[in-house]
Amino acid sequence: MSFVFDPERFFSSRIGGHGGLLGITLGTYGADWAELQLPWREDLVGDPESGVLASGPILAMMDMATSIGVWLKLGMFHPHATLDLRIDYLRPATPGRTVIGRGECYRVTRSIAFVRGQAHDGDPDDPLAHVAGTFMTTGSYK
Repeated sequence: MSFVFDPERFFSSRIGGHGGLLGITLGTYGADWAELQLPWREDLVGDPESGVLASGPILAMMDMATSIGVWLKLGMFHPHATLDLRIDYLRPATPGRTVIGRGECYRVTRSIAFVRGQAHDGDPDDPLAHVAGTFMTTGSYK
């Protein structure tokens, strides 16, 4: 069953879940992209000496941002699964700063959606990670 996807409704009606536990929130979005925010928290730090966020929460946020990009491009919620998501870390996140992740769906075929995105901690021209990947559906998008 498919229904029109509304990212604001999706985030306001969420109870718990992985993204909720990480504190991921919705920023801005468009026809095929979404920006999410991952606030710095001490319990998400991977290296206590440096205060740098662990890579796992950043990857989880980027998976969610690109997935939302797929639903926005389709104009509807449609079940899909991450088939492949490559992440290239360019630098550590700055301790104490919120990480912003932008995910975009740039192409959809009969059963595969292609995505890309980047994460930064305040300056999009100084990204901390890039992602590229694909999502697969159990049924046709069309």
